[in-house]
Amino acid sequence: MSILVDENTKILVQGITGAFGARHAKLSLEYGTQLVAGVTPGKGGQTFENNVPIFDTVSEAVEATGATVSCIFVPPPFAADAILEAVDAGVDLVVCITEGIPVMDMMRVKAAMEGSKTRLIGPNCPGIVTPGHGEKSQGGCRIGIAPGYIHKRGNVGVVSRSGTLTYEAVWQLTERGYGQSTCVGIGGDPINGTSHLDVLKMFNDDPETEAIIMIGEIGGNAEAEAARWAKDHCKKPIAGFIAGATAPPGRRMGHAGAIVGGADDTAEAKKRILRECGIAVAETPSELADTLLKHWGKA
Repeated sequence: MSILVDENTKILVQGITGAFGARHAKLSLEYGTQLVAGVTPGKGGQTFENNVPIFDTVSEAVEATGATVSCIFVPPPFAADAILEAVDAGVDLVVCITEGIPVMDMMRVKAAMEGSKTRLIGPNCPGIVTPGHGEKSQGGCRIGIAPGYIHKRGNVGVVSRSGTLTYEAVWQLTERGYGQSTCVGIGGDPINGTSHLDVLKMFNDDPETEAIIMIGEIGGNAEAEAARWAKDHCKKPIAGFIAGATAPPGRRMGHAGAIVGGADDTAEAKKRILRECGIAVAETPSELADTLLKHWGKA
């Protein structure tokens, strides 16, 4: 098993005709993902890569293809409306890659999604990869911008606010012969759709996931919330890393949500809480895999 997506998941891409969306849609197809539709208003009736139909609206694409997941590469001024269009079309999952969506727009999206069946990953995230088997990734699903070739099918779940650190953790695991069940980049914006805790709960319930890497950063309390839940409910070994140890208070560092607003927002405070909850903490990104494997009893 895996979480959220697998080789049977049917994907549509909003913004498939833009340069960025097209490039990563092609990479997803090459990875073996079931990319069944694209959506760009005004370009309905065209095709992408010769066989993927393009539609004017998400609802048309869903009705025609049975897609259950939308990946969004729409520019920031229009991305919030793109999310809500996918929600209105009834998809199960929206993965929003777009960076720079105004916070007020995401507040509107969050309010509009109350009570919806749709789960949002992101925005400002690298997406999701459930690795496939073998060199050609048979049975894999890549949604977003993560480099597919670094992944390997296995039993470690990865959840992260940082795209780059996700790739670092994945590559370290793969190099050591340990694959991943699913890798989820939840994004670094202050308002997002899915939290560390949400993903931890899914990994905890997934029989294929035997161990977990959780990557966070300064700002907010999401990592502490997840760690406290894991202390009481998760028996699987978890290794964590918190980015931003040298960040000064009150200054945003990289991601829009990476800002120290109080004593518990600092990297040191979060690392202390993770340790208190039984999570092994890596001091540097280069130690992520080794920290997990030692904690897991595999090193």
